[in-house]
Amino acid sequence: MGKPMAFAKSRRLRVLLTVVIILAVLCGVLIFIWNFYLITSVTVSGNSHYTDDEIKDMVFTGPYSYNSIVLSLMYRNKSIEDIPFIEKIDVDILGADSVKINVFEKAVAGYVEYLGHYMYFDKDGIVVESSNRVIEGIPFVTGLSYDYVVLHKPLPVKKSSVFLTILNVTQLLGKYDIETDRIAFDSDDNITLYFGDARVSLGTDDFIDEKINEMHLLLPQLTGYSGTLHMENYAGEDVNFSFDMDKEDVPGEDTEEDPEEESE
Repeated sequence: MGKPMAFAKSRRLRVLLTVVIILAVLCGVLIFIWNFYLITSVTVSGNSHYTDDEIKDMVFTGPYSYNSIVLSLMYRNKSIEDIPFIEKIDVDILGADSVKINVFEKAVAGYVEYLGHYMYFDKDGIVVESSNRVIEGIPFVTGLSYDYVVLHKPLPVKKSSVFLTILNVTQLLGKYDIETDRIAFDSDDNITLYFGDARVSLGTDDFIDEKINEMHLLLPQLTGYSGTLHMENYAGEDVNFSFDMDKEDVPGEDTEEDPEEESE
């Protein structure tokens, strides 16, 4: 009886030792895989509405997601969607430890305020997002007439061509690195840009490229002034632009003359 019991005990020890060895090997393999495929280099491109860290938080949703194998399984043939101001996010595995995140943002031309929310629209006037926060770099547009706003539908204005004008103005402002507080339209589609206490009346969108080119040269001279620079009559040739001062000049400064300028 002693030999069979000793044999069974020895067999159990060998099985246990085998299991321990297999587990140790598996742990070693897992540790190797984790360390070898641990993501240490992340590149983010195409984002302007969100910071790189915010985009990373959207992609890396848990501790295991920092492994390139796990991440590739999470986003194989799949994009991240349903994020405000973002069409989609694609994740490319460049190597065992490196990843590139490609952000494709929605093309936003401007925003209007409606029932306490900021409604952002694209170049075709389609409302792409509703938010309670203002996004820097996107112009606030006033003067558009509409009775309702529906997400993912065009703003119901009388002339849809106004959205192309807004996009054109926005792109020109970006070209000259100009930030405006507001783009305002009146009932005749005349455009006024607001810069603090100063305003620039551009009139219609005729010669809009030339007007904004002239405007960016004159804007530094309007600093500290309160009033309206009139550029409505620009017709593609030399013209004097008049500046109508508001009631009072800037306190503490001696400004005997209005900043009336002549385009070159």
